Parts: sequence; structure tokens; C-alpha cells
Amino acid sequence: MFVHTCTACERRQLMSTSQIHELVNTDHGIEMHFTCWCGAPQALLTGSKAPQGAKQVLAA
Repeated sequence: MFVHTCTACERRQLMSTSQIHELVNTDHGIEMHFTCWCGAPQALLTGSKAPQGAKQVLAA
């Protein structure tokens, strides 16, 4: 489980790993694609190669 603030509904919610539908390794980090409880597609950039600081929200 992880916490995410949705870019569509703007709610900070606890997300289940069952909502993740794709993990993509890139040169910039791991792109995690998932669906918010509101139904909006979302993406995060995470992992050791991701920029320092907070997880990066990708345009979804």
C-alpha cells in the first residue's frame, strides 16, 4: 500500500497495490502506473534513479 494525492480528484488516499497495472524501468527511475479510486489513471516516478526528494508525479 502507498499514499498518493490524485491529480484528478485532488484527494490524498491510501492506494492498494492491486490498483497498480504497470511498472516500467527507465533511465530516470521506475514509472509506476495505477488507477485512483476515482478512476483516473495516475503515474509516479520512483526508485533509486528518481530525482531526490518527494516522489515525482508524472502527467497521466
